[in-house]
Amino acid sequence: MLASGAQSAGKARVVLSWGGVLGLVLCMGCARLPYTTKVLHEDARVVVKLEQEVETRRYSHPVTLSVSEVSAIMRGFSLREQKSLPLRWFAEEVPPVPVFREDEILVLAPLLAEALQKASPGERVHFQLLAPGSNPAYYRDETSGWVAVRDRFFHFDTEYFHAQNPSTSFSHYDWYYPTPPYPPGSYVLYFEPGRFFIQDRAQGRRGVDVREFLKSAILPKGGQPTFKP
Repeated sequence: MLASGAQSAGKARVVLSWGGVLGLVLCMGCARLPYTTKVLHEDARVVVKLEQEVETRRYSHPVTLSVSEVSAIMRGFSLREQKSLPLRWFAEEVPPVPVFREDEILVLAPLLAEALQKASPGERVHFQLLAPGSNPAYYRDETSGWVAVRDRFFHFDTEYFHAQNPSTSFSHYDWYYPTPPYPPGSYVLYFEPGRFFIQDRAQGRRGVDVREFLKSAILPKGGQPTFKP
């Protein structure tokens, strides 16, 4: 009888343990994410939209940045893929690569400048740069992320960097079987000159000190900074 009782108690503990794990997974799956409030531009090359932050964040939107200023900021960003140990030891020897090519900046900068003027204090600007993938019938090349401005800080984060994501939301083999995009990548972000990439304590992350950066940035035709948070 005692052995049977102990065995039953052991089974109960196992059930409770698995129940706790399942509950944790469900809670993680229900984590709230930013959601789209308005699509500002969408074509085969680029998508720009406003997203509502679900956490309490107060940006300085709407904010005025010229296209040349946004372009200068975009040229400063580079990244390197974040690897897990022990691969991280080898990845640290690989130099970072620019996030944006010049043709991408030419297309995206005007849209971001316009979006930052339309965003509200609780919204961020999300973008997707799209191109045919390695197998265009099934995949597309995607670089995406979001930008926001708070006070003097320009914040930027990358979700995908030339990732091969499914070109449709359904399987080409079974239309009733969805094909979700792959999980976002993990990247180490850099900005040059590095002295302008500093910690924004209110956001708990680094951002570009726009005011100081634009004082030294080379703008076309000797233009003066127009940054107005």
